[in-house]
Amino acid sequence: MSREAWVLVVLAAVAALATLVGAVLLAVRVVRTRRMLGALGVGGKVAFYGALIYTILPVDVLPDPIYLDDMGVLAGALIYLGRLAAKHRAAQSDARGEPSATLPPAPRGSRRS
Repeated sequence: MSREAWVLVVLAAVAALATLVGAVLLAVRVVRTRRMLGALGVGGKVAFYGALIYTILPVDVLPDPIYLDDMGVLAGALIYLGRLAAKHRAAQSDARGEPSATLPPAPRGSRRS
């Protein structure tokens, strides 16, 4: 093999390894959100299990050595689950009577009702 061919093989291997590591890290983050699934409802469960099944199954949009589609699905699931978790936390703080973190601070000398 020529030197240029070896360089291409090494670059392809490094790119494949980097995307594999990225996909594994995203999968680990998705699995860590599993403890909140009961509180996030059906939408959270569908996003969680759908992302994991898509990542594990060999049938993909792109072939398995290229994990970009898997990373996209996992990242989308994390974004969706994060938004659901934020809504859940806001609903819990409102139910407890705590001030919402999304409200700006009240001006000095004024009272909120």
